[in-house]
Amino acid sequence: MVDVRENWRVALLVVFILIAGFALLSPTLAADDGTAGSDVAATSSVTNLQYGLELSGGTRVRAPLVGVTAEDVSFGTDSTRAVEQAVADELENAGPADVIARTGVPAGQQSSAQAQSETTTTVEVTAENVTTDELTAALDATGYATEETEVRDGVTDATRQEVVRILQNKINEAGLSGGTVQQVTTAQGENYVLVEVPNQDASSVRELVSERGTVVIEAYYPTGNGSYARDVVLQQEDFQSIGTAQEGRNGGAYVPVTVSEPVAPEFQQSMIDTGLAQQGGTRCVYQQDRNNTEPCLLLVVNDEVTNAFGMSPGLADSLRSGAWEQDPVFQLQTTNVSEAQDVAINLRAGALPAQLDFSQDSGGTVSYISPSQGADFRINSLITGIIAVLAVSGVVFVRYSDVRVAAPMVVTALSEVVILLGFAAGIGYPLDLSVIAGFIAVIGTGVDDLIIIADEVMAEGEINSRRVFQSRFRKAFWVIGAAAATTIIAMSPLAILSLGDLQGFAIFTILGVLVGVLITRPAYGDILRSLTTIDR
Repeated sequence: MVDVRENWRVALLVVFILIAGFALLSPTLAADDGTAGSDVAATSSVTNLQYGLELSGGTRVRAPLVGVTAEDVSFGTDSTRAVEQAVADELENAGPADVIARTGVPAGQQSSAQAQSETTTTVEVTAENVTTDELTAALDATGYATEETEVRDGVTDATRQEVVRILQNKINEAGLSGGTVQQVTTAQGENYVLVEVPNQDASSVRELVSERGTVVIEAYYPTGNGSYARDVVLQQEDFQSIGTAQEGRNGGAYVPVTVSEPVAPEFQQSMIDTGLAQQGGTRCVYQQDRNNTEPCLLLVVNDEVTNAFGMSPGLADSLRSGAWEQDPVFQLQTTNVSEAQDVAINLRAGALPAQLDFSQDSGGTVSYISPSQGADFRINSLITGIIAVLAVSGVVFVRYSDVRVAAPMVVTALSEVVILLGFAAGIGYPLDLSVIAGFIAVIGTGVDDLIIIADEVMAEGEINSRRVFQSRFRKAFWVIGAAAATTIIAMSPLAILSLGDLQGFAIFTILGVLVGVLITRPAYGDILRSLTTIDR
């Protein structure tokens, strides 16, 4: 009868294998099937494993951000808003929305260690066709330049992080489950934004990530002398909450919005001043080049008027009486649900502070992997894994010619892969080719360690007692422990830094080493002791 106390390491391995099997196969952990926001094509139909772009098909976008940055700028007593306006006035191809002034932020080209201890005052211009020379001239003209001021291409790390956050929000709001956005840095120090969306075509993904998504509400009203004026009355940050797109009762669609309390009184007064809240409301017949309408509210997306609408008598009465600001809610009308969804996405995600640069010179790329090609990659990965297992098994059996030593070695090595697959399924980590490469590396390094254990234990012939076995096993374990520490140290920078595909490889290689040292290698030692020790 097996003594569990003597073989608790084997019992621990079995427990981890059972947990991994539950994570892989349990329907309770499976992704939602067919619901909004799920991505069935990116999930295995047999297990709970999720596949990344390379194994499921989809679109990958990698591009730098448009912009030029000046560091070590002196603002004097001016506010950042005043600086942005002043610099924009000196640039022909940029407006205030294209200029970002920041104080006390990490410099964009510094290393992580430097960025934590050194800060700089920066001015960024994220409009296209603005050069470093033009920004230098603008700073000289406004008096913000200093002797230490340096102007370079690119944007700051703060802007890149904001772009990553907003793009991830836009992808989530669009229901593109499995889509990821991250910063990546090349060996030459070039910074890119990497977007991966499984099971989506290139044109739709590029369109989604290319739009800056600026949405404002403007009042369009007659001035009394035959002309019309347009004033911005609400910006994205003025909304407290954004509802979901809904179909209207009489056709069209709308997005219910709530204006934040501090802004509500000012908006209410602007509706009265522009005549939108007049008795009986207004009927809008806005046309781009014709001034023949009552006051209108314009929905302006990316500097283009997408919708124009008047005001209902009930809302107008509420605004005039002052009651509306107590419950500042109204509806943004659109012609169809699709337009309403686009408006809601842009409002929730926010405006991109900088656009992605897809020009040929910038190194930006858009690649598409078809679902059929992704399926081929999955099959080829499986075949490669089987070949690796068979090759390792053959070498081990040839080396030892002893089933007692070789068979547990192969089973133990494969158990590491099962545990890692269970971990990936449990946390929903998408498998890609780099992760598969990590699994193959785990098999190789794992068997190497097990061979070290077997050689050390079997080197001096038969093992007469447990004490002798434990002495030999400890010597071997010190060797594999040192090797594991070396591997972890070597892989840690790849796992921490944003280096794209290398990150997944490094993460699962480190996890495999930890699982081996803490769980599978000790379990193999117990199995080998039970099978080879004369005095059991």
